[in-house]
Amino acid sequence: MRKAYIEEQKSRHGRKAVVVLPVHYPREILTAMNVLAVELWGPPGPPRGPEAGRLQTYVCAVVRNALAFIASGGADVADGALFPHTCDSVQGLATLAPDFGGWKKPAFRFIHPKGPLRASSRAFIRAEMVALAQSLATLGVAPPTDDALRDAIRLHREIDALKLRLADRRAYLPVNDADYYRVLRRGEFLWPTDHLNELRDIERKLLDTPAQKGIPIFITGYVPEPMSIFDVVAEAGAYVAGDDYAAVGRRVNSRTELDLSDPWAALVDLYDSASPCPTHSAEQAPRLAHLDAIMQRCGARGVIIHEQKFCEPQLFDVPALRRHFGAHGIPQLYLEGELESDFSGQARTRIEAFIETLSSPRSAA
Repeated sequence: MRKAYIEEQKSRHGRKAVVVLPVHYPREILTAMNVLAVELWGPPGPPRGPEAGRLQTYVCAVVRNALAFIASGGADVADGALFPHTCDSVQGLATLAPDFGGWKKPAFRFIHPKGPLRASSRAFIRAEMVALAQSLATLGVAPPTDDALRDAIRLHREIDALKLRLADRRAYLPVNDADYYRVLRRGEFLWPTDHLNELRDIERKLLDTPAQKGIPIFITGYVPEPMSIFDVVAEAGAYVAGDDYAAVGRRVNSRTELDLSDPWAALVDLYDSASPCPTHSAEQAPRLAHLDAIMQRCGARGVIIHEQKFCEPQLFDVPALRRHFGAHGIPQLYLEGELESDFSGQARTRIEAFIETLSSPRSAA
């Protein structure tokens, strides 16, 4: 489906397409340059070729599967690939994809600073953004004008604002989690205006009275794979009232006031105001406060920490998360996977048992 969509975008709109590895990148720059971003979170399931075996088994499945996917020709419809400096593994893939995966097309890099921004790091990331635009222009697309960049920023601000409204009123949306998150995740490859239209369609379904009758839970993690997690949660009698998935909720920027007189400075401001993420900063206190605020807002009665095995940035935070939730008496379940196609029977049973504990009167108190 993605391949057909990409080909249609290229033939009908004359757009270039770039495969983007997780997690953070200035998508507004690609939009302003008429470049379609197609994110590659694995893909899930068994590796699509033997090249995954070129990496150690203790490298996360997102990177191993991505190398196998690229080497098998799965990304050949794209015109280039972008490797943000999410972690050493993703950054290393920028070299491994050409060397081991046979990737012959441009490999772009985007290095973002770690930790809170200060004057020097603001200058650094601005220079990185300008350099990314210059490197993308080698695809034969025009560099972004300031007006095009302002328009792209406004478009993505509108998308994020709509996602926030939907998240705030999740209980009033008569759509199950599987369908809801399927729409949210289509933003990983749709042209922004197409994604915005789909979000507007789902917004029109909002009711004045709560539509969700299950137990509200909160999930934090990297990427919701397997997507059947939402079916398992629903079948157990709960729904996802809020999330902090790096692939979904965490990337929604809540900043509302933005000075667009200098659009490059505005992009830096957006980066600076992004939700706390362990791929951005090792500071845990701001992230814990952020998660507390979401949980309070959505009324979650328990939290699932859903991580990918060997994902170092995410796993560094897990002990702090577990201590924090435990200290506050918040029921929690820790799940770890490797981009499986589906949950094992054991994992399903653990989720069902966890949600059953949340349904007790003591837990609800």
